[in-house]
Amino acid sequence: MSVAGTSTTPEGRDMQCTPAPGQGEPGLAVDPDELPDGLVVADAHGRVVCFNAAAARITAVRPAEALGQSLEKALPLEDLEGRRWWQLTDPYGGLAIRKRQPERNLLLPGGREVLVSARYVRDEPLGPVRRVAVSVRDTEARRRTERSHAELIATVAHELRSPLTSVKGFTATLLAKWERFTDDQKRLMLETVDADADRVTRLIAELLDISRIDSGRLEVRRQPVDIGAAVSRHIQAYVAAGQRADRFLLRIEQPLPDLWADPDKIDQVLSNLIENAVRHGEGTVTIDVTPSASPREGEETGTSVTVSDEGPGIPEESMNRVFTRFWRGSKRGGTGLGLYIVKGIVEAHGGTITVGRAPEGGAEFRFTLPVSAPAYLA
Repeated sequence: MSVAGTSTTPEGRDMQCTPAPGQGEPGLAVDPDELPDGLVVADAHGRVVCFNAAAARITAVRPAEALGQSLEKALPLEDLEGRRWWQLTDPYGGLAIRKRQPERNLLLPGGREVLVSARYVRDEPLGPVRRVAVSVRDTEARRRTERSHAELIATVAHELRSPLTSVKGFTATLLAKWERFTDDQKRLMLETVDADADRVTRLIAELLDISRIDSGRLEVRRQPVDIGAAVSRHIQAYVAAGQRADRFLLRIEQPLPDLWADPDKIDQVLSNLIENAVRHGEGTVTIDVTPSASPREGEETGTSVTVSDEGPGIPEESMNRVFTRFWRGSKRGGTGLGLYIVKGIVEAHGGTITVGRAPEGGAEFRFTLPVSAPAYLA
């Protein structure tokens, strides 16, 4: 593939970004300004002959100012120790066997960090450098990813510290003073250890889910799922734990299409959404299960589940962040990872999930799944 495009220097000379002789596929040309990364090309004399739009955006240097200038002046880079990059690497006078500079972090004037790699084009092996092609990329996307990973590590460390401290404290106390405690005291301590161990297990499961979602490796093992019965089980568990039975309203519209999904992961979705409504909402928690149009092209039917409450709801300005990592609707505990995982699970099934305001004023989450019946049932 060749890169072709014409730019004009301040002196009015037309200078063209073209490949070295014998390089690339003839007849296939790309305008440098269409490239997503910055491209800077210098000729055999070290003068810039190509400075595309992405390079101008990243460096804040206008092409008219860069074209015709020396590479060192048009792209004044420094390494992280403050050394001038082009003087350090000497692309035209260095080792004749060099073909490229691997990508590395460098600094523009003002301290802005960019990712830079270079290719040295020669007409023949060990010959003089005929052209230097430099790729410049913004680091903002990488920085966002690094910040997200750092936040995840910090959140996990914080969430793990509390239950592990409790487990360590109780087990150490029991081992050191076992004979001093009554059976009831021992049972209470062991129940606390058991609950904290469950909390650690859940957090580790969340981390594994996030890893699989981010890498696109979340597996879905489809089986027939009775979604109405699944919701009923969650409601019964809350009632058994002390919630009032009249706080929940389950409405199922019949007939529902047969749903094929991963029952464990659907339970995880329902658990998160109902728990959010119970913990952060108020009044009656209403769960509607209805047939709906399938979100997947080529399928006619799907199943929708809507979970709503009568609480204060989610502020309008926060709705676009609800399914991102670490979003918390309140300060009442939680890692802020649950809804991010819910969205990943629903989308792994080919479904969609939305958030809005319920008719009663609270939050309303609605997810829709395609029926995804196996081909032999079609």
